[in-house]
Amino acid sequence: MTNLNRERSHTTHGREPFTAKKLIGDAVVSPRGEDLGKIEDLVIDPTSGRVDYAVLSFGGFLGMGDKLFAVPLEAMKMSPEEKRFILDVDKERLKQAPGFDKNNWPEASDRAFGTKVYNYYGYEPRWS
Repeated sequence: MTNLNRERSHTTHGREPFTAKKLIGDAVVSPRGEDLGKIEDLVIDPTSGRVDYAVLSFGGFLGMGDKLFAVPLEAMKMSPEEKRFILDVDKERLKQAPGFDKNNWPEASDRAFGTKVYNYYGYEPRWS
């Protein structure tokens, strides 16, 4: 279960559910408040309908040179009140994380890439 799902299961009556549209653009920070980027997209497995990972942008200037990173949702905590995610990784470790160019995304069915991502953050891929 992802932190997002955990948050949903602990919501109180009357709280609005989270939609992908609302999550896109949310900031991602370290537990110390260091800016790590923002959520650009969510990659969904077409077979299971589950989110494989979030796509995080980090770096670049005015959209130039951005590198994108795949991050398992399990690796992030959601802070809905602050409209951001918390990822317990510092910038230097994030720079070494599995990533890709914004114009050259991995195939959604590439389980080797997904497994590398999950292992990098210390999580077991759900398809294992």
